[in-house]
Amino acid sequence: MIYVKTFGSIRLGPAPRRAAAVARLMIGAAALAAAATAWAAADGQPQRLQAITLSAGMHNIRAELALTPEQRQMGLMYRRDLAQHEGMLFVFEAPTQQCFWMRNTPTPLTIAFVADDGSIVNLADMKPFDENSHCSARPVRYVLEMNQGWFKKRGIQAGFKLVGVPFKP
Repeated sequence: MIYVKTFGSIRLGPAPRRAAAVARLMIGAAALAAAATAWAAADGQPQRLQAITLSAGMHNIRAELALTPEQRQMGLMYRRDLAQHEGMLFVFEAPTQQCFWMRNTPTPLTIAFVADDGSIVNLADMKPFDENSHCSARPVRYVLEMNQGWFKKRGIQAGFKLVGVPFKP
């Protein structure tokens, strides 16, 4: 059973109305997430997104997921407190050449451009607030940002394979 909440009262709607209500709720939730991201950007506040766990050999990464255009556009802007094994995974609809910059991003990052199978195509170090573009060497669907030096410290370079739900085996 799906319950539809209407201004303080709860009622059970007929099946077709329930399906429409669920669809409206899902669309509303997506719009709310986009609005919250836009509000955070306008207010100079970092966004916090749902995270998944990726594996890089014996190292686990807690990767926040930037799935919508608004979330991807804001990325790690304004973020000053990225923990050692935390990062952000940008997920695009299709593989294309991806280019990133560091507008409004105070934390030095290393960016990994990642193929569909989890293989790192190339890495680039990015300086805080630098608006120069850093691009993938070939089309990719995934981009992972971590604290600068995270990959190097662990001997991870182009060709290394990340493991996790988004990547095809």
